[in-house]
Amino acid sequence: MSKLVTIFGGSGFVGRHIARRMAKEGWLVRVAVRRPNEAMFVKPYGSVGQVEPVFCNIRDDASVQAVMQGSDAVVNCVGILSDRSKNTFDAVQHEGAERIARIAAAEGVATMVHISAIGADKDSKSQYAQSKALGEEGVLQHMPNAMILRPSVIFGQDDEFFNRFASMSRLGPVLPLVGGETKFQPVYVDDVAQAAVMGIKGEAAGTYELGGPEIDSLRGWVSEMLDVIHRRKLIANLPFFVGNLMAFGFGLLQTLTFGLFHNSVITKDQLKLLRIDNVVGDEAQGFDALGIKPLAPEAIMPDYLWRFRPSGQYDAIKDSARNLKI
Repeated sequence: MSKLVTIFGGSGFVGRHIARRMAKEGWLVRVAVRRPNEAMFVKPYGSVGQVEPVFCNIRDDASVQAVMQGSDAVVNCVGILSDRSKNTFDAVQHEGAERIARIAAAEGVATMVHISAIGADKDSKSQYAQSKALGEEGVLQHMPNAMILRPSVIFGQDDEFFNRFASMSRLGPVLPLVGGETKFQPVYVDDVAQAAVMGIKGEAAGTYELGGPEIDSLRGWVSEMLDVIHRRKLIANLPFFVGNLMAFGFGLLQTLTFGLFHNSVITKDQLKLLRIDNVVGDEAQGFDALGIKPLAPEAIMPDYLWRFRPSGQYDAIKDSARNLKI
């Protein structure tokens, strides 16, 4: 265990999978997070002392430099879906990413992996997409040999995609969607982690767009999810003007409560993203260039969505019982 990787956001959805893989590779893993006491679950990923959560605020130079000392590689997994207090898109996904790369270059770090997103575009109407693109520029300015990963929507055990809609399906007979015809190419979280490991070890560099083997509309993916959890629901594709009214209402509620209520339902910025297909570009490098064969959602969803079935784990027993011949 002579090499050290610092993973910013290493206790998050993607970061924890990268941390686990790097521990198996025999590296020392430093997990840089805002709340180390809530990230203790990463310690058993390796042997005693191999994986350690440490405090870091990526908005502060001294904090970033302190956790990066002695690192052979760094990974930036920090990202947000909406602004919250000082953690704005620009502060986190643009300035934060650039800060990590600038200090990594100054510290002589050999390799860097930066998790961005499909649709990153500084000319986009979405602040999220703009900040992702500006973050990429900042990273490459200081670490030109960095690996940039642009995944489509990521699925897996703790995802905010299938889990979210599965949870909504328990609330009533109708499942409302905005942007139901928008195309998505969901990618398995551990496939993204496998790609990141190649960048950490210096086996690959450059920009890669990562998507799973299947493309479907949001409505199609939700329908497949409903089949997995054995629920029948009417999927209602709401027009965008209704989504804008919802976003305005929830945003106003957040303002009136001075942030006590945080709008995690839908925002105006998310609606802008929902107007654009979230799939790998025709000319982009992807999993093929890395020699990775990505897993399809149907191979993974039953493993973690079973808890949303009407009878939970017992639904499988009921299905088997129906097939018994009396």
